[in-house]
Amino acid sequence: MNLQPVILCGGAGTRLWPLSREQYPKQLLALAGEQSLLQTTARRMLPSSAETGGKVRAPIVVANEEYRFITAEQLRQAEVPPAALVLEPVGRNTAPALTLAALAAHESGDDPVLVVMPADQVIRDEAAFRAAVELGAVHAQAGRLVTFGIEPDRPETGYGYIRAGAALGDDGRGREIAAFVEKPDAATAERYLASGEYLWNAGIFMMRTSVWLQHLGAMRPEILRACRAAFDARQRDHDFLRIGREAFDACPSDSVDYAVMERLPAGLGVVIPLAAGWSDVGAWDALWQIGEKDADGNVLRGDVMVVRTRNTLAIAQSRLVACLGLADAVIVETPDAVLAAHKDHIQQVKEIVARLKREGRSEADAHRKIYRPWGYYDSIDAGSRFQVKRIVVNPGAALSMQMHHHRAEHWIVVKGTARVTRGEEVFLVSENESTFIPLGTRHRLENPGKMPLEMIEVQSGAYLGEDDIVRFDDSYGRA
Repeated sequence: MNLQPVILCGGAGTRLWPLSREQYPKQLLALAGEQSLLQTTARRMLPSSAETGGKVRAPIVVANEEYRFITAEQLRQAEVPPAALVLEPVGRNTAPALTLAALAAHESGDDPVLVVMPADQVIRDEAAFRAAVELGAVHAQAGRLVTFGIEPDRPETGYGYIRAGAALGDDGRGREIAAFVEKPDAATAERYLASGEYLWNAGIFMMRTSVWLQHLGAMRPEILRACRAAFDARQRDHDFLRIGREAFDACPSDSVDYAVMERLPAGLGVVIPLAAGWSDVGAWDALWQIGEKDADGNVLRGDVMVVRTRNTLAIAQSRLVACLGLADAVIVETPDAVLAAHKDHIQQVKEIVARLKREGRSEADAHRKIYRPWGYYDSIDAGSRFQVKRIVVNPGAALSMQMHHHRAEHWIVVKGTARVTRGEEVFLVSENESTFIPLGTRHRLENPGKMPLEMIEVQSGAYLGEDDIVRFDDSYGRA
């Protein structure tokens, strides 16, 4: 039996602002360890035959094209090269994303069992998860569609639920899906917990590739048609698989649950109860729940000092954060924004993000540090007609050959050696040396060394926006 992991990287995670931003969503963040949520998801089922009863393939990853380069880089750092990195030009929810992955898996000519995992969840007991996958594979191989239900430990109102029905299989661990239930109010959640019949809907699925395509074609044929048209128009772009934008733009948006799982005839849907230390880390209170707490129930990260403070989550990224006399609070500091909230209101963080977007503020979309395929830059300071950036270029990487209409640039090398193309000149700039790029001059910055190149860039001019770039040549295929 072949198992094909599928990692879905959609969603912006707005309730985890200011750490999670539209251009750097929560799956790219290290929220529960040294690695990002994407990296731990990718390593959850490494290509191997152990513990799963079958061969595990390299994952198919479906991601938004806006953060394709950092997604690819994180997978490289995690040492999990994907079988395909499929780029969605627009978000259309999980059913179309899964369908693109299924079409990519179908190219192999066989019919693997898909193991569909969101990229932004925490599972602490990975052995328990793999054991549940082994059980789910038996049902999936028999033509059923499998989901995993988390055994609840509290009356949670923020999750959808699954009501488990009759036991299936020799060991009775698999259960028929009796019903999918929307997020309940507090009293209903208490009743669900007391009954023992309800599980949290984890959004993790298993099914044979052909079974998914068959049921989607019967229940939502317009989604399947649009995804097939988009996949047929695909193009290979370096490490990425770009699907047809026009066809995918026309695809309806729907979730796996609504499109197929909730419409299945009796006996075809199976839920596997899962107790594996799961969390969707959907909001700051969820991160507090899974975090390591001090004697007063505080979860502290970074340079944080607390006095007479309890049951509080405090995260500092760039400076000291001091908390005095707080209870049940969330404090999250980043270089360009600070969130201070009571835990009871933490679900409303998305209202702040919506207001930032209405006012056209960049803090809704991006961090001060912006990742690029060649490395990253950090906007240190800015004012009228000037901007200062710290630029880090990876070993062997190069920026595009480019030109600016409205700004000049002064480059100072802090660490490493830069190879600079300026007009017809090509020369090296070493540590503590600098060079100047006049307005309107073609130029390129490269790192020929084996260590990161760090430099300071001072821009000056009438307009300093990132769209003032005319590219003549680019190793990464950017327009």
